[in-house]
Amino acid sequence: MGAVGKVFSLYKPSTWKEKGLKWTIGMFIVTLLILSILLMFYWSREPARFDVNTNAQNYADEMGAEMVTGFTTTATLSQLMKTLLDKPGGFLENDRMPPGVFMDNMPNWEFGVLVQARDLALALRNDLSRSQSQSQEDDDLINTATKFHTDTNLWILPPAESQYRDGIKTLDKYLARLSSTGKNNAQFYARADNLGDWVDLVKKRLGSLAQELSSSVGREQLDTSLAGDKNAKQSTPNAESNYVKTGWFKIDDVFYEARGQTYALIHILRAIEVDFNDVLKDKNALISLRQIIRELEGTQQAIWSPVILNGKGFGFVTNHSLVMASYISRANAALIDLERLLKQG
Repeated sequence: MGAVGKVFSLYKPSTWKEKGLKWTIGMFIVTLLILSILLMFYWSREPARFDVNTNAQNYADEMGAEMVTGFTTTATLSQLMKTLLDKPGGFLENDRMPPGVFMDNMPNWEFGVLVQARDLALALRNDLSRSQSQSQEDDDLINTATKFHTDTNLWILPPAESQYRDGIKTLDKYLARLSSTGKNNAQFYARADNLGDWVDLVKKRLGSLAQELSSSVGREQLDTSLAGDKNAKQSTPNAESNYVKTGWFKIDDVFYEARGQTYALIHILRAIEVDFNDVLKDKNALISLRQIIRELEGTQQAIWSPVILNGKGFGFVTNHSLVMASYISRANAALIDLERLLKQG
């Protein structure tokens, strides 16, 4: 066999096929990676805000219902949950397949929205739909609150999404009954005390978020748990001061959860401005509510950095968590003033 024949003998048809197969597999993997990265960017886009009045009108037109007191707040809660489930990528918190399993910013944003949705659902069940503490709970709102509290990590038998959709269905049933003026089987009581109880819960949520965000740089914190009451006691003693710092891998998680909670709160507060308008005017608290919304809107500004930066104090690099904490702390202070106005007038 000549030299040329030996060279061609090295490239048998089977060798060509093997190389072609490997190249095809390699290109397939690269294509999947590129598609996954593109999907991750697309799915990471936060949903746009919606107008609560337009949303309520759409619900009323669809149901053929009348927009009574409480309609806007309830419709807003329903739409927030639908946004959570129907945004690009759907609900990602319980994903077990790529690219969702590799994402953490959007799942934390989802959890933030869900926290506020759950709190409002409980407020509807316990206070807003009841005339007094011994009045009967609304069955649809019981089911809604229960379904909304399904574990976010549940992904099969049944998945969390199906439970949340069931909760939306029962919430919409309550909304339909609420707007049926000929029947007295569902109510929404827009009273100052009911609103004050919900505001107190929101105040604590935002206070906790502000603390976690501020702890991104680490700081010494004195124990003030029993301050102001000389007879107060606690189960076990604490150190006089503790070094508090949010873990490195939790900084962006806390940031995006805060983005989600404030996104939901902006919509809920705008709906409350509609349904509690007379109460807020009577307590001279309408401007306080609008100031809270304005502060929270600052938390939704576009993020121009590809990562959440964590600069030190007045250092060269900014600290996104401290900026977020600033907006939330001011909103929290305004909530305290709003609560005082609702209780004292």
